[in-house]
Amino acid sequence: MVLKDIIKGIEAEVHGAATVDVKDIQFDSRKVAAGTLFVAQRGTKVDGHTYIAGAVEKGAVAVVCEELPESMADGVAYVKVDDSSKALGLMAANWYGHPSEKLTLVGITGTNGKTTTVTLLHRMFRQLGYHVGLVSTIVNKIDEEEIATGHTTPDALELNQLLRRMVDAGCKYAFMEVSSHAVVQQRIAGVRFAGAIFSNITHDHLDFHKTMANYIAAKKGFFDGLDKEAWALVNVDDKNGRVMVQNTKASVHTYALQHDADIVCKIIENTFEGMHLQIDGKEMWCRLVGRFNAYNLLAIYGAAVLCGVDKDEALRILSSLEAAPGRFQYVNGRGITGIVDYAHTPDALQNVISTIDGIRRKTQQLITVVGCGGDRDRTKRPEMAKIAAEGSDKVVLTSDNPRTENPDTILDEMEAGLTPQQLSRVVRITDRRQAIRTACMMAKEGDIVLVAGKGHETYQEVNGVRHHFDDVEEVGRELGMIKNQK
Repeated sequence: MVLKDIIKGIEAEVHGAATVDVKDIQFDSRKVAAGTLFVAQRGTKVDGHTYIAGAVEKGAVAVVCEELPESMADGVAYVKVDDSSKALGLMAANWYGHPSEKLTLVGITGTNGKTTTVTLLHRMFRQLGYHVGLVSTIVNKIDEEEIATGHTTPDALELNQLLRRMVDAGCKYAFMEVSSHAVVQQRIAGVRFAGAIFSNITHDHLDFHKTMANYIAAKKGFFDGLDKEAWALVNVDDKNGRVMVQNTKASVHTYALQHDADIVCKIIENTFEGMHLQIDGKEMWCRLVGRFNAYNLLAIYGAAVLCGVDKDEALRILSSLEAAPGRFQYVNGRGITGIVDYAHTPDALQNVISTIDGIRRKTQQLITVVGCGGDRDRTKRPEMAKIAAEGSDKVVLTSDNPRTENPDTILDEMEAGLTPQQLSRVVRITDRRQAIRTACMMAKEGDIVLVAGKGHETYQEVNGVRHHFDDVEEVGRELGMIKNQK
């Protein structure tokens, strides 16, 4: 593709031939080869502008940058833009033929509920007989074909390539998690969304955004970018729900459990086996558990109806859906209820514990295993420990993904949120496997063991290295559901 077609629709200052033929686009200089267009992005740790000369030496025929180099090589086209990351998104869309415009692409943003919502929307539309794409934290999918993922939202090139594959496979719908990082880093620039869902905002990612105001603004940016043909579906029980759509051009629709909204839900009964709900005036039974899942189901139902699905058909399929992997996932054995959940934020942990507390009998103890990730928001560590201690009979504090941090430093910061009385009910075991084993040994018949924080993840990252580790496997082994594997 020639350069002028790749940068179509981008405000740019071109130095050199706009007709140069480009064979590939890369923002990682290590992947540059002859005929490549190199995009110099300014990252949080690395500035791609320092790699321009090296990219040219490797054969780059064009460079997109925010600041022109002092020395420009002959025969290379230099394209100066205001924002290289945004330009990359727009170029990726041009390069892959604007695939998002050929799909009904629905995105969801929020602190909690994204993975469950898109996963179950994917399952629902598959049951309806459509070819469907999925972009999620757990896995990317084209129908049932699984494609590995590294981020909640892929980079602009990877995302457009994936959407192109979906279009080529005949997908009519695609459902996608949209992280706040992706909005700020312009990974979704050039992508057209037919619909957008807002779930909630609670304490998370302040290591990146620094303040809650910045975090909220990042989420809002997703809705600000919608066009007038799109729809926005927001949870108005969250005070930020209406904030999200203050400046959107999209048609606005609302859902809630507590306030007046276009779509409302009432929880009639909540048990470990599922919930009896009234959604949009009609009663249904679902296999998901907990108030937080009632919100997820409302979002799924609302999105399906806005995509043209018959209301009764949407409710029928909702009643058959099961939770996404690692989301309130049961592993029962020895008369003990094991629950593995991805709850890694204070609000998510509170939701899971409150759900269990609302269902369990007084004779059933709740033993919670929880940690916090390293190299991430440190301010939530004491809060997570406090929530676990306040809502559980016993707590085992342990490692999550310490990454490059000292695990004991993380546990020290968690313990700082506990009173002396709470500490008396807390056991500290750095080794996660041993922590889960201890919690299961502490439990007697009828008790509940909650293992929170990692959910679907099948690894633990220690000292920057990922090792196989699966909470579901570990709990299953300790409760006698999985034979010991050496």
